[in-house]
Amino acid sequence: MRKPILVIMAAGLGSRYGGLKQIAPVDDAGHIIIEFSLYDAYRAGFRDVVCIINPANEKDFDERFGQIKSKINIQYAYQVLTDIPAGYTLPEGRAKPWGTAHAVLCAKPQIHGPFAVINADDFYGADAYAILYNFLENKVRNDLYAMVGYQIENTLTESGTVARGVCTAKENYLIGIKEVLQIKPAPGGAEYEEKGEVIHVPAGTLVSMNMFGFPASLLTEIENRFTAFLDAKLQENPLKCEYLLPTVVGDILNDKRVEIEILPTADRWHGVTYAEDMPGVRAAIAKMKEQGLYPQYLWK
Repeated sequence: MRKPILVIMAAGLGSRYGGLKQIAPVDDAGHIIIEFSLYDAYRAGFRDVVCIINPANEKDFDERFGQIKSKINIQYAYQVLTDIPAGYTLPEGRAKPWGTAHAVLCAKPQIHGPFAVINADDFYGADAYAILYNFLENKVRNDLYAMVGYQIENTLTESGTVARGVCTAKENYLIGIKEVLQIKPAPGGAEYEEKGEVIHVPAGTLVSMNMFGFPASLLTEIENRFTAFLDAKLQENPLKCEYLLPTVVGDILNDKRVEIEILPTADRWHGVTYAEDMPGVRAAIAKMKEQGLYPQYLWK
């Protein structure tokens, strides 16, 4: 069996910030979040990485990954708007990428075995990579996927509301994910409003942060379903429709063709959803360094 591959969805990273050089570092050594992801992945056992990027940002990524490439084999895949099936035309005025499922599909030529998928700008924690790598090494099958599940209270921000995929599970297997908007911290967990009613989400409830483990066969599923997506959504919303990875996975789950094992982690997720989040993220990473969980300079 081939060794697990880490796939990083980074095509929007430079675009959102005007280039990698404009992304604010999260520690005094100048690291950005994706470098911690690669470090944690390396410690977990990953040696091959496919980074899905915008071709315009390749030089910036090369400069950022200079030292890291001596440790990990990093390849690039390119998410471009014109990469759609034959017979389809790019809608006039379309500038928005096609979404996360399309991003992963763009990496198909480089993925030849089980793989993990993460967002480039989320700090997932070392435990998440360790448990996901173990799953991909020992358990993954064509009919068994994995999702790292975070306790909801470990994924919130005091700076505002967030969107989260709230999971329903039975014996550590996923039954469904409900995409909930505008969740905020509350005593004993979190809360959100739905149709004028305040809904409480208890602490310990597991949520998805888009960290998955898959067999290579998922790529065929994504490819086969893309034309149906285009047929439907290009009529409804040609400029902004998105082909999303959680939606594809949810559809396969609903077809009862796979099981998705939830891999729970007690790690805390960190991210800069709002500018006001940055001081807290920097403080958290500084504390982890003080505790010896990370060296001052990750790759030296």
